[in-house]
Amino acid sequence: MKRKHPIDSRKLWQFSRIGSLALSPDGRQAVCSVTTTDIDKNENSSHLWLLDTGALQPRQLTRCGSKDGQPAWSPQEDRIAFIARREQEGVKDEASQLYVIGAHGGEARRVSRFGPGIESFKWLPDGRRVLFAAWVWPELQTTLQQNRRHKTWTVRKETGYATREGFYRYWDHNVPMGRVLHLLVLELASGRVTDLFAGTDVELPRQDDGNTCYDASPDGRMVVFCHDAAPERSLAHPLALSMVDLKTRRISPLVHDAGWDFGAPRFSPNGKRIAAIGAPVGRVHTALGQLVLIDVPAKGPARWQSLGADWDHAVNAPLRWSGDGSALVFTAEERGRCHLWRHDLAQARFDVVHRGGWVHGFDLAAGVQVVAADSALCPVRVHASAGGGPMQRLERFNDELLQALDLGAVREVSLRGAPDPASGDAVQMWLTFPPGFNPDAAQRAGWGAKKGAKKGAKKGSTLFPITHVIHGGPFAAAGDTFGYRWNPHVLAAAGHVVAQVNYHGSSGFGHAFRRSLVGRQGQLELQDIEAGTDWLLQQPWADATRVYATGGSYGGFLVAWMNGHLPPWPQGRYRATICHAGVFDRVATFSADSYPERPKDLAANFWEDMPRVLAQSPHAFAAQMNTPTLVIHGARDYRVPDCNGLAYYNTLKARGVDARLLWFADENHWVLKPRNSLQWYAEFAAWLHKHGGRKAQATPAER
Repeated sequence: MKRKHPIDSRKLWQFSRIGSLALSPDGRQAVCSVTTTDIDKNENSSHLWLLDTGALQPRQLTRCGSKDGQPAWSPQEDRIAFIARREQEGVKDEASQLYVIGAHGGEARRVSRFGPGIESFKWLPDGRRVLFAAWVWPELQTTLQQNRRHKTWTVRKETGYATREGFYRYWDHNVPMGRVLHLLVLELASGRVTDLFAGTDVELPRQDDGNTCYDASPDGRMVVFCHDAAPERSLAHPLALSMVDLKTRRISPLVHDAGWDFGAPRFSPNGKRIAAIGAPVGRVHTALGQLVLIDVPAKGPARWQSLGADWDHAVNAPLRWSGDGSALVFTAEERGRCHLWRHDLAQARFDVVHRGGWVHGFDLAAGVQVVAADSALCPVRVHASAGGGPMQRLERFNDELLQALDLGAVREVSLRGAPDPASGDAVQMWLTFPPGFNPDAAQRAGWGAKKGAKKGAKKGSTLFPITHVIHGGPFAAAGDTFGYRWNPHVLAAAGHVVAQVNYHGSSGFGHAFRRSLVGRQGQLELQDIEAGTDWLLQQPWADATRVYATGGSYGGFLVAWMNGHLPPWPQGRYRATICHAGVFDRVATFSADSYPERPKDLAANFWEDMPRVLAQSPHAFAAQMNTPTLVIHGARDYRVPDCNGLAYYNTLKARGVDARLLWFADENHWVLKPRNSLQWYAEFAAWLHKHGGRKAQATPAER
């Protein structure tokens, strides 16, 4: 038997990463994108693979490109369309274009030459046309005009971005200057493009260029889509639903309600109803998305109803109808896991049809269900079942690598967190242990160190450092999933026990738990994390002298918050911290793309109630910050602009606190480039090692 090895950050990049997944209309085959990495070249490549739902050997479908994605079968199931950026027949794509390949293979053919590029698409039922989304200049009416403007735009020398818009940037990119997101139709045979929104002020949501925000009717006559109906677009506005007639291009409102935010519309198989996700944000901005059912009207306003308003879960996009239109299928989180659910319309019942782990993708066709899901112990795998039968594995992309790795045990515990009457006080914590350590056996045998061992513990045993990894969001969750950016197994391989607390505000625990932190951010969450530390330090294998707190985004905010609210080690608990992309200054963070939403979470605007905002801002407590901290940030982070990380680092240096900065000029809210990721993990390990933790791998020299 071959000796297994602990996982490290380089091995993490050797996994094949399964992406977009789609079933053929007959359910016999699935197509998915698979991304692999060349560490030496610092490049990722994505190709399409065919998976037989009869569990035959997978077959690679595309090879010539390097960024093939968003595959979708034609209605006649003879072709697969996808988006790519390639060089073909002497023409190099300046923007992503649509390609089509035969279902049995062969050469992919570029079928679009649209200068602004294609962001997402869906086949129309006739198989001769494709509906797509693109960023266009709204004053231009023809494809020729769009192409000419795009060519001129790409060679311009000016770099300034000028706008009067309130919604002008999102995550890591500016909204293309002077452009809006439109729906268009491409005729495959002729290449002709028709802009469905031409001459109107209608546009698709600027925050959603994927294909879940629009859908075509089964007869190919109408398209339903989401949009911001307000005169000036804002990330804070609820979205409405409208329909456009493909023949006349006449747009008619479907559901406009200022108190509801709608998304993910999907026509029923007979075209008489539309399912969507609706959140009653007019009552409370943290409202969970519910299923909504809309009757397609012959004329006039539509009748609609929400389904399962008392079901305390958030419905995720996309939605799928069962083949007979009797049920809806979707994913939703539940206590640190994400399951595939089915809602029977007649019985008004919600049932789990596939349990996570974490379901990342799925599709339905001809009585076949295909699911892409991972768990804390393995990357995404693809399974299929026919007619409600047993699930069959369709691929083995990562099995050989995974079998060679020694992953630590994963445990889920429940503990008493912050006492909050509205949401209860049960808090979930995930634990990932170092390879080879069995916490259950250690507990039974007694465990401790020679010095300061607990009474009755086995002397000479190793005590393990504790590292909190605090998730972001805050309306997100740590869970039974195999992450790549903060993989707990890589961190645990350094000999640490990794703890992930789903503090108040985390998703998947009901609305009261989610809303509990509004207007008092930092308070309940800190109590929850401290309760996790209390629990951990009661374990005989925990080293009370080596406890660390790390986190990203909202987790980074909590790390900075802890630094200003807890005494430093050795009087306090946390020997060192790591803050990735964390909020430090609430007022300065008004420069973020999400500035219209943040005052809702704080329950205050800084120009109206500065004391309440400062009471939720780490920088206001800088005088108490003394814990050594590694600060990490990316210059292209528009969700938490890097002025936060730089100000936090500078504040610590000015105060004489041990601090280190890792700043990426070319990364956003996350660290996505392979070699930058290796550097991130190495710096993470080096910082903890410097402050008493164990050394996991070769680390960069101190600079």
